[in-house]
Amino acid sequence: MSVEVRAAGIDESHAIVPLYEWLFTPPGSRPAGWEPELAVERLREAIAADRSTVFVAVEADRFAGLCTAYIDLLSVRFGVRCWVEDLVVDPSRRSEGIGKALLAAALTWAAGSGASHLELDSGDARADAHRFYEREGAQNLSRQFGWWLDR
Repeated sequence: MSVEVRAAGIDESHAIVPLYEWLFTPPGSRPAGWEPELAVERLREAIAADRSTVFVAVEADRFAGLCTAYIDLLSVRFGVRCWVEDLVVDPSRRSEGIGKALLAAALTWAAGSGASHLELDSGDARADAHRFYEREGAQNLSRQFGWWLDR
């Protein structure tokens, strides 16, 4: 594999946001209120912040994957958590080790950032992703529930 996994640069934000379309393809879906320009702004913040990072997988100046990770809370029970919000690989490049390399980068960054554990969630319909996470040693620890707040 000649794919390089590296931290994204702020100047790449506009080029990275279209990768989110890979998350929106079935079984995923576009979130209500998705605004690409707002996503660019948020991505820039994630790249610049000390408590978050954005990794990209690049081959021959073409993006092949994306992973965002955040140090987001200090749990009384478990310590510092790293949350992976987005992990996606170009659908035409899956099963080439790109997701594994992105996840490894996130795990290394989390440990170096003082996290005691890394968590992510995945939609019930994403069976392929679940098999990948289990192959990579993840444990299915819980079921997530959420509420969308009126703004």
